[in-house]
Amino acid sequence: MKKILIVDDDKSILRSFKRIFQKIDYEVDTAETGEEAITKVGNRHYDLLLLDLRLPDMNGTDLLIKARKQIANAVKIMITGFPSLETGVRSLEWGADAYLTKPIKGEELLAIVKDKQSHYALSKNTKNADLYYD
Repeated sequence: MKKILIVDDDKSILRSFKRIFQKIDYEVDTAETGEEAITKVGNRHYDLLLLDLRLPDMNGTDLLIKARKQIANAVKIMITGFPSLETGVRSLEWGADAYLTKPIKGEELLAIVKDKQSHYALSKNTKNADLYYD
């Protein structure tokens, strides 16, 4: 079963995303602060992280930086209600696989997740395959 950590300070978004991912058989954890998320990724592996850009104690980009080693093998999707070119570029530079703006429909989110996970799996397999070529 795949594991997801959803990080957002809006409880209604947490509930909504949790329902969406439970329907497709994800094991879902949530966090309302960056520090809570850092603790959770330190104790458990996640296949997918949905990160809100604005958290009460830090930005989502700070979370990407602080938890870089623990989340290196997870697909990371930054979601924000306050999009800007600067935050989009920073998010991608620090390791986010996608940068989405709220509100986002469930089917759109799932399509992006599926796409990013397949790209991640393909790139991981390609890196391993490169070891066999001279």
